[in-house]
Amino acid sequence: MIKKIALASMVLLSVAHAKDYGTVNGEIISGLDIEQTIGQSGIDYETLDDTMKKRVLDMVVDRKLLTQAAVKSDIEKSEEYATQLKSLKRDLALDMWMKKEMKTLEDGLSEEKLQQHYNDNKAEFSEPKKLQARHILVEKEEEAKALIKELDSAKDKKATFIELAKTKSTGPSGKNGGDLGWFELERMVPEFSAAADQLKVGDYTKEPVKTQFGFHLIMLDGKKEATAKPFKAVEAEIREELSGESFAAQMKIKTDALRKSAKIELK
Repeated sequence: MIKKIALASMVLLSVAHAKDYGTVNGEIISGLDIEQTIGQSGIDYETLDDTMKKRVLDMVVDRKLLTQAAVKSDIEKSEEYATQLKSLKRDLALDMWMKKEMKTLEDGLSEEKLQQHYNDNKAEFSEPKKLQARHILVEKEEEAKALIKELDSAKDKKATFIELAKTKSTGPSGKNGGDLGWFELERMVPEFSAAADQLKVGDYTKEPVKTQFGFHLIMLDGKKEATAKPFKAVEAEIREELSGESFAAQMKIKTDALRKSAKIELK
């Protein structure tokens, strides 16, 4: 599945922000200068502290000073410069054309088509079932059965379960009362997930649950059934997905057609 973000990585230049950050010999320091200096780090300049902002701006100033010095030299008269400039122009033309084609595809996707894709693929846009549970892990089945009997006779079963987890469990969650937090079924070994999923909230397993780690007592604290994300929450994701797929298909058609009429000689 081709995502728009993957296509965006092909773009060499970004659109400059309108805001400017000062000048160097009269030349404005733009948002584009900031972006090029920070690179692909994903850092938002505006969130940096004053010290880091100054460091970034100092780097931009140094680059601009060196660039201005390079422009004043004879480098632009060299054959190598002319060759690389031609190549950069062609790359820029390709990048801008691809962005334009992608934008056209995105704009051509109606909300009805996006909604239809959502309806046909709801499972893809759903939140899986999640359980909230705690457990006690022991080495032997006899130990687990003894703990179940103790729980059966306890007045406050949850408090007793938590205390037993702290004092008897060999699992790393024991110190936290056996609390495993919220988890998807696939995160746990099948035997554990199956047993936990059969419980009602507040109940615990009446038989030890055997897994590769030992024998478990499981108490279910919460359950969230699988739910579909609302269309509006995934509309942008669907638009990105469909336009990316269409773009890849159109580029394949385009290159195939161009190949038929092109003179290609490979060595």
